[in-house]
Amino acid sequence: MDRSRRNFCLGAGAATVGAATLAAVPADAGAVTATGDAAHRWAMVVDVRKCVGCQACTVACIMENDVPENSFRTIVSTYEVTEQGKAGSYMLPRLCNHCEDPPCIPVCPTGATYQRRDGIVVVDNSVCVGCAYCVQACPYDARFINHETQTADKCTFCVHRVEAGLLPACVETCVGGARIFGDLKDPDSTVSKLVREQNPKVLKPEMGTQPRVFYIGLDPKMQGKVDGTPTLWRPAPHAEKEHA
Repeated sequence: MDRSRRNFCLGAGAATVGAATLAAVPADAGAVTATGDAAHRWAMVVDVRKCVGCQACTVACIMENDVPENSFRTIVSTYEVTEQGKAGSYMLPRLCNHCEDPPCIPVCPTGATYQRRDGIVVVDNSVCVGCAYCVQACPYDARFINHETQTADKCTFCVHRVEAGLLPACVETCVGGARIFGDLKDPDSTVSKLVREQNPKVLKPEMGTQPRVFYIGLDPKMQGKVDGTPTLWRPAPHAEKEHA
């Protein structure tokens, strides 16, 4: 276990998960959003220079979170790019950005989507009615309606693992070490140092959502990209490849 992983496991605090009441607008919404420990602000840094597009993160997420077929909580979108007459591939790992100002929350009519005090945005499936308003509101195409539960689904930073002092499954299995997870409120965490020293970029900064998924080595032309051609899961042999 490397030092950053060991420090994360030692420093992560446990949180108590609350329950939401089923109502049009939850009467105890304050208690719902009070879950999580405000002493932490979890975030992820993705170093696209290290991503090889192996989709190990995608597989790990599917297995860990029982994601239904043809749906993804995280995925590596692949683009064919041409520069100076040479063609190549560009890998863009994508997931919920767990924004500081998430646009998915105010559009939810039941309060099913909420933000914990540690910044993680989650969905209470016992309250969600599957209206898909949050799916439409997300500028990062990071949400979907789970066709098995008929409720909204998305990346949760593997909150159940975080509360147990573990890393998200996608981080744990990234063979290139492209995904780094940690606490922004800990100035000595690897995530804090990278954000402070590497000047990482975010997707769609013009939206003003203040994402907490940061990218190192992100080509400015890719900041507006939120879709792509998955390299493993939905092969389309006759589909046209997208050019950046």
